[in-house]
Amino acid sequence: MYHFHDTSSASGFKSFQDMGKNKFLDSFATNLAPFLYRLKTDFSSDYQNIVSAVQTVAPYFQDFDFNIEGENILLRWQHVNDLSNLGFSAQTLSDGTARFICMATLFLQPKDLRPATIVLDEPEIGLHPDALVVLSEIIKAIANDGSQVIISTQSVALANCFEPDDFIVVDYEEGESKFERFGKDKQEALKAWLENYQMGTTWEEGLIGGLPK
Repeated sequence: MYHFHDTSSASGFKSFQDMGKNKFLDSFATNLAPFLYRLKTDFSSDYQNIVSAVQTVAPYFQDFDFNIEGENILLRWQHVNDLSNLGFSAQTLSDGTARFICMATLFLQPKDLRPATIVLDEPEIGLHPDALVVLSEIIKAIANDGSQVIISTQSVALANCFEPDDFIVVDYEEGESKFERFGKDKQEALKAWLENYQMGTTWEEGLIGGLPK
């Protein structure tokens, strides 16, 4: 499971990292710099897809930059209006942009490197509503390209980006979590509602379960 919740100044991906730890993106993105540098060097097309995705939600972002000292590497970034070309520390990224970078890297890495199953916890944290839409489109594309993607969310806005067939509703009953796919029978029972409202709104109205208890 991937968690990109920690974007504080002490988070691993904002510090110097071991250049050699670049085989795969770890669960907390603490090796983001060496992994991105590997993609830039060996998988330039996939790397550019990541850069383009970040630019979609952060138009001021131009590219990543890397500070290499011996066997260690530090992630930096370039602003489109930075005439000095000195770049900025990853510490200056907003929490939402930092998390989006981690998720874009996870989903848009080369298919041969991408996990067959990706489990991501609460991807909506800190993201602008427009960024949620972009993220949902990336998730759908990757799911259609051979990877199984499982996300847990408490975001109505993110849930609204997906179709009824995509949902598994989790309820806590009798001391345990119970998982139930939102199947055709349930969709038929709420057909009139679903013709006018998206899934997130349907969930918010308490019609499909998945409510706090």
